[in-house]
Order: sequence, then C-alpha cells, then structure tokens
Amino acid sequence: MFNHLVHLVGSSDWSYAIIFLLALLDVLIPLVPSETSVITAGVVAGAGELSLPLVVLVAAGGAFAGDNIAYFLGRYAGGWISPKVFRGEQGPERKAWAERQLAKRGGELIITARFIPAGRTLVTLSAGGLEMPWRRFAFFDVIAGLTWALYASLLGYIGGKAFEHRPWVGLLLAFGIAFTVTGTIELVRWLRARRKRRLTQSTPSEELS
Repeated sequence: MFNHLVHLVGSSDWSYAIIFLLALLDVLIPLVPSETSVITAGVVAGAGELSLPLVVLVAAGGAFAGDNIAYFLGRYAGGWISPKVFRGEQGPERKAWAERQLAKRGGELIITARFIPAGRTLVTLSAGGLEMPWRRFAFFDVIAGLTWALYASLLGYIGGKAFEHRPWVGLLLAFGIAFTVTGTIELVRWLRARRKRRLTQSTPSEELS
C-alpha cells in the first residue's frame, strides 16, 4: 500500500497535479483520500523527491478550489443538492446543525471543518446555501486550506525525516497523529453538543421549580 501511494503522488511527472486534484475533489467526494495523499507527499518530500513548499501550495490551492466549487453549488444549486447531501434520518439534523454553527461562528467553523472529511462538505455547501458573503468565506477558507496543507505535509515530512531509512514507519506515525487530531475535534464537538442539549433540557424543569 505504501509503495502504491508513493508511486501515485511521488513518482510521476503529474505528482503535483494529482495532489491538487485529490485536494479539490475531496470536499465534493469525501471518500477521496486527499489528506492521505498530502501526508504521503510530505514523506516523499522528506526524501528529496518532491518540493515541500510546492506540495503545500498545490494542496492548499486544490482545497480552496474544491471548497469554492462546493460553496457556489450550495448557493446556486442548493435546492437540488441539499436533499442528496443531507439524506437519511439524520440528514435534516446535520443540516440544521451546520446552519446554526455557521450563523454563530462561521469563520471558526470553516477552519475547523477543513480537518473533518465530511464536515468540509457540510459546511461549505451550507455556507453557500446561507449566502454567507463570498469574501468572508474566501478569507477564512484561504486560512483553512493553508493550515490544513501545512499540517498534513509537515506531518509526513517530519515523519519521513525521523525515519529516513524506514519511511513507512514515518507514514504510519503521521497517519496516527492525523486520526488522533480528527478524532479529538469530533469528540470535543460531540461533548459540546451534548452539554448544550443537557442545558436545554434542564431549563424547563428549572423554570417549573
């Protein structure tokens, strides 16, 4: 698997184009392994086969392009796309959550959601559907894309340098850290939502007493 990933993003004349394309597509198709490709590109950059600054730039550029496609899809085709994205029993609940959070803390959420695969899709589509001003969206999305690209590529780069003779160990370590960060963000979000639900449920009883 490691050799396949390295061949895909590091052993081709199209390496930077592939990284850009995967970063662009992942907000539209959350199963696309964009973060995996950027981490792997960082490992390959650590071996001197790719330029780390270029990896960061093309990954951030792809992320920004994909997010903006999702934003404008949400803005101009939201009525057709939303039922497909927010489908299932929990669909309306997820949509309501994204809309509430964007209204309260739009900029912060755009940056945070970049580190949650499905969250990127929900937030960018909702930002367009709620007609969040594009300049405000773009400003925070540039920060989000650069932060994400730096984080993922440096994870791979540092891991690759630390285990120069065993790059697959550095890749596994980088993946472990990435999964931990994503899991922590999701846990914090879940705990905050749970706390708010408890406070909401306790209010009526307090008023009755």
